[in-house]
Amino acid sequence: MNKGKIINDPVYGFISFPEPELMQIIEHPWFQRLRNIRQMGMANLVYPGAVHTRFHHSMGACHLMGIALEKLKLKGVEFTETECVAARIAILLHDVGHGPFSHALEHSLVEGVPHETISRFIMKSMEKEFGGPLDIAQQIFSHAYPKDYLHQLVSSQLDMDRMDYLNRDSFYSGVSEGVIGYDRILQMLTVRNGELMVEEKAVHSVEKFIIARRLMYWQVYLHKTVLGAEHLIINILTRAKELARSGADLFATPALRFFLYHPISAIDFQDGDLLRVFCELDDTDVLASIKVWQSHKDPTLSKLCKMLINRNLYKVTLSSSTIDELLEEKQKLALTKEGITPENLHYFVNSGSTTNNTYNIDDERIYIAMKDGSVRDISEMDDPLVNQTSAKPVLKNYIYYIR
Repeated sequence: MNKGKIINDPVYGFISFPEPELMQIIEHPWFQRLRNIRQMGMANLVYPGAVHTRFHHSMGACHLMGIALEKLKLKGVEFTETECVAARIAILLHDVGHGPFSHALEHSLVEGVPHETISRFIMKSMEKEFGGPLDIAQQIFSHAYPKDYLHQLVSSQLDMDRMDYLNRDSFYSGVSEGVIGYDRILQMLTVRNGELMVEEKAVHSVEKFIIARRLMYWQVYLHKTVLGAEHLIINILTRAKELARSGADLFATPALRFFLYHPISAIDFQDGDLLRVFCELDDTDVLASIKVWQSHKDPTLSKLCKMLINRNLYKVTLSSSTIDELLEEKQKLALTKEGITPENLHYFVNSGSTTNNTYNIDDERIYIAMKDGSVRDISEMDDPLVNQTSAKPVLKNYIYYIR
């Protein structure tokens, strides 16, 4: 049986994993693979320090889960040791289904299958291997366990996932707007009628948490150059798949080659062999292939790969209004000055839209436990920073084009 470990985390200091059930998962090759998957996708091309991984994030979120459960237990919230371990496993494995470059390539290699679905298949496979509390962990992750607050700690608008990635992404990117008072929020967590809530005296810390998330999205996650870099790597993989499925021979690692040449659906992941192939994929497979594809005979693939390797990224324009005229102008320039063919124009000039929610009132809400015994939604507090108006998503249109 594995012994627990103490790990030195740059964000929280020394964090401990005393549970042998957690250590056998952490040491599993499918979890270790997360060391080679960047947490923030292509953001390091704008913020050079943002090279931390899904491994860092998953360990940090698991640490915060331990603190949250410890504080809840001190307040009389009842749960068993098995449930505690299961909740820690659920948050530890919540991102294990991510493919290369995390969200940047979410639907590029495996179309229409979100990483949460793949995480569930991986958890099921690990349950067959390890047993123990993994069955309860799956139920917590899938919101099928009777104690709702355990799922809310894993996935909600105030979960340990968001709490860690805001802290961690802010730390590594150097963007101070993401700094939150996570320790105070954890101290003030409580449970009423089976629902996770925050005590009234921490309301301002929760508001700052929500605002910090909004600022991090516009300043980091949806930064126009990050957006351009992500579209560039998506277009590279899209073009590679197009060539592969038309019969062209492409260099690729065995795992990447399989996903380039074969369309995959969610049901296919019930096959343990496919799951094993997926869990061999990480950022290095994609980057190594892109370096080689720079000299591929297909001019579109070659040009896109050279752009990424040399950081000659798309220029991106964001706007709250329509951008049809600008799109048409950039398309004409690309066709006349760059010699791009009409059938491949969409790889070099294209448009889209993106949204940012400050607080989604249609999602798992953040409830405040008032001193008088009542319960309020965070958007219903007196003089709220987060109100019904700011809860509406902000939509922006964008175009990306070659410089």
